[in-house]
Amino acid sequence: MKLLLASSSPYRQQLLKQLRIDFDSASPDIDETPLPGENPTSYVQRLAANKAAALASDYPQHWIIGSDQTCVLNGSICGKPGSVDQAEAQLMAASGQRVEFLTGLCLRAPDGRQWSLVEPFAVQFRPLTPALVKRYVALEQPLNCAGSFKVEGLGISLFEALEGRDFNSLIGLPLIGLRELLAQADVELLQLAH
Repeated sequence: MKLLLASSSPYRQQLLKQLRIDFDSASPDIDETPLPGENPTSYVQRLAANKAAALASDYPQHWIIGSDQTCVLNGSICGKPGSVDQAEAQLMAASGQRVEFLTGLCLRAPDGRQWSLVEPFAVQFRPLTPALVKRYVALEQPLNCAGSFKVEGLGISLFEALEGRDFNSLIGLPLIGLRELLAQADVELLQLAH
């Protein structure tokens, strides 16, 4: 079974390596702009499926894993900040708030069948000061991370509590969900591991 991770994210690649399975990775080229009126759940589910589909013709023998994550603050989609100023603004808006993260996951078979889910995870931010936020952003540079933090690094210092079934979903690849999708496709994860 050939697996392809439809992502250039080193964080997602590292998570998948933990499962001790062989896989290739490639970056899909898709438009990540939310559709007018699209809710956050539909948004991440659509992007995960689009990422997997975008690479299907280039990798016709592969099972493709697509994943996408968004941060939802006060009901609105918050994308990757892209700049220091935007990262600082996102973190200040999250100060003292409960923020939901949604990760869309899609497994696409070589024959075009696909299985998908959306994994929620909530983060309770502690009250943050502008000085603390500036220091965090300067140290971690989380400019390509939904929510403007890296939970696998110093991001944990920004939180009071975490709530969800799979901590890995905060990094962008819910491994429990992936095991479930493989099982739905009649593939046992432990049979792939070496």
